[in-house]
Amino acid sequence: MKKLTMATGLLTATALTVALAGCSGGSGDSGDANTIRVAYQTTATFNQMQTLMENAKKEYEAAHKGVTVELVPIQAEGADYYTKLALMNKSASTAPDVQYEDTFKIQSDAAAGYLLPLDDYLAKWDDWSQFAEGAKQAGLGPDGKTYGVSLGTDTRGLWYNKEIFAKAGISVPWQPKTWADVLSAAEKVKAADPDVIPINVYSGKTAGEAASMQGLEMLLYGTEDTLYDTSSKKWVVGSQGFKDSLQFVSDVYQGGLGPSLQQALDPNIFTSVTADWLPSSKLAIALDGSWQSAAWVDGGTAAWPAWSDTLGIAAMPTQDGQAPGTTSMSGGWTLAIGKNTKNADAAWDFLSTAVNKDNATAYNIDNSQIAVRADVAESSEYLDANPSFKTFSSFVDTTHFRPATEDYDKISNQIQVAMEAVMTGQSSVDDAAAAYDQAVIGIVGEENTQKG
Repeated sequence: MKKLTMATGLLTATALTVALAGCSGGSGDSGDANTIRVAYQTTATFNQMQTLMENAKKEYEAAHKGVTVELVPIQAEGADYYTKLALMNKSASTAPDVQYEDTFKIQSDAAAGYLLPLDDYLAKWDDWSQFAEGAKQAGLGPDGKTYGVSLGTDTRGLWYNKEIFAKAGISVPWQPKTWADVLSAAEKVKAADPDVIPINVYSGKTAGEAASMQGLEMLLYGTEDTLYDTSSKKWVVGSQGFKDSLQFVSDVYQGGLGPSLQQALDPNIFTSVTADWLPSSKLAIALDGSWQSAAWVDGGTAAWPAWSDTLGIAAMPTQDGQAPGTTSMSGGWTLAIGKNTKNADAAWDFLSTAVNKDNATAYNIDNSQIAVRADVAESSEYLDANPSFKTFSSFVDTTHFRPATEDYDKISNQIQVAMEAVMTGQSSVDDAAAAYDQAVIGIVGEENTQKG
């Protein structure tokens, strides 16, 4: 997603509410105007944000005497982070001034009144011209205003273990042309070594957004169908592509090509993949993100000097090899300002400090991000920092983005429900797809859907 040395400590699920109430002063407002509260995520394999926040705090406080930055790291995986951040935002007394915000949450959080529009600040900020247009679009709310400033973006593809492939008789470099090629490679791995997990595709409710995005959407956007029709502004139901994507998930899990259900539905699966299965050669293929190597580089949370020699990277093929031949999904995270901030100017000054050129360069390298600032993306410091950057950046040419709507969050949850139903064998592909269709209609109304 480094070194956890902050004095504030990590907020666990049990301590979150008490700790936040304690730091609010119990006044019923968002706290001291001379204190900027900054909330962000950390995990066992993601402390790059902690490093960025500590550096930005030091730089900001040196330039703004009398203003204190209070760091509030939230140690939580996936959906747990969103839940804890939402809990903070429920009350003005605990709401952060600045928060680490996933791009897919901006629409719903802006609509809920949690975020402050940034347009007035951006209009006066020279650095804004350095940001890629796609990164600017990612920060838009339902009203067309900007609520988040991008820290970087990402792509997804297939990480594969070259040593395991050699034992299975699969030649490298490997670039599958179809889904069938991916499953065929997984089957060869299983035949060669039953103790190795052939492929991991995140699936089910526990994996949260990773299941929706790294899993089903990476498949769906390689078919002839999509999740949402941007021209008609309607959600697609009843598509063959959705069913075929669920079938792939079923083939992996019901076909014995993926992790066990116990492993796949473990909340710590992200740490298992990054810090154990890949470095220990327990997993042959991981459908995963460009950020993975951030944990393995020198100073990372799971340093692994041999990672670039051991692993190869392949683009995810389209279903049958149809044009454009490969597909990817891109997302990313932003920094946003809370609507309840008592000092919006100070919050903006901190945010803009955190995403300035120097901090963005360090963070993009540290977290294996695809840079969205032109002055970072074009720098030799960035380009020479990681051997995976060039490959994953090339996937931008065929990448896709999640629907930027207020309803996406709820629909993503239904994707996870459908995936879990087929991975566990509780539902057939047809039944799970039909249940998903009905759930979507229930969320957005039948008039906002169309047949695939």
